[in-house]
Amino acid sequence: MARKLKSFSRPKGGTLKKSYDMIIAKRRKGALEIQFNRPDRLNTINEEMAEDIMHAMDAVELDRNIIAVVLSGDARAFCAGADLGGFQDLPDDRYDNYRARYNQRKNRLLYRFLMNYTKPVISAVEGYCLGGGFEMAMMGDFIVASETASFGLPEGKHSLIPGAGGTQNLPRLIGAPLAKELMWTGRRISGAEAKEHRIVNHVVEKGKALSKVRTIIEEMKGVGPLSQMMTKQSIDRGTDMSLQQGFMQEADLAYMLTWSDDRAEGLKAFSERRKPDFKGQ
Repeated sequence: MARKLKSFSRPKGGTLKKSYDMIIAKRRKGALEIQFNRPDRLNTINEEMAEDIMHAMDAVELDRNIIAVVLSGDARAFCAGADLGGFQDLPDDRYDNYRARYNQRKNRLLYRFLMNYTKPVISAVEGYCLGGGFEMAMMGDFIVASETASFGLPEGKHSLIPGAGGTQNLPRLIGAPLAKELMWTGRRISGAEAKEHRIVNHVVEKGKALSKVRTIIEEMKGVGPLSQMMTKQSIDRGTDMSLQQGFMQEADLAYMLTWSDDRAEGLKAFSERRKPDFKGQ
């Protein structure tokens, strides 16, 4: 007798809270905008803030009306890094903390969560973007900065290293020699210098970073969300592949998209000279 296969329903996403303790999260014109909300601590990251960010992003990952996530702070600081005052490593707990950092500590899980998120994540940076805040922005897809932005990895001044992806992401962006210099000196760079080194895509007037990101998202609406997802996968995975492996992965993902309803809609809209109505399926 032939075995009857189970059918699987479309997975359901979570629910965005009306309010969070450490962030302000709201839907706006096709984007989830997350504003870090610890102004008295320069928006430094603690366990609660990391958990709030992940909860809000998880709630919209399967929401087809949301095409991107925007991270921002306030005029003074995007995020000045980890809240060092919130962490203790008592001698009796050291080995437990070593275990916990992978699957228990929310501030550590956040970076892995960002790295594997399927939708575009864009950071709008005003003011300080330091340490873990800078690493968080680099875990996203690109950065828009204002002329007041200040980037740096000062961990070495505390006899630490950038331990949330900084030693891996920054050299990939700007090359190992300059990345080493910035880490070994703790020197901060302006938004203009960051753009010169291709750390940020755009530098705008003070207070205009979020507005610029919103303009970019409006332009992104003309591209199919499945195309964005597969492009992100291909680029991010391909960085650590050989060129031949990257070509093969790209070909597989491109072929997979030919099965989608959105691809047919895109071709039909092109022939009818109208905007496509993509459904994300």
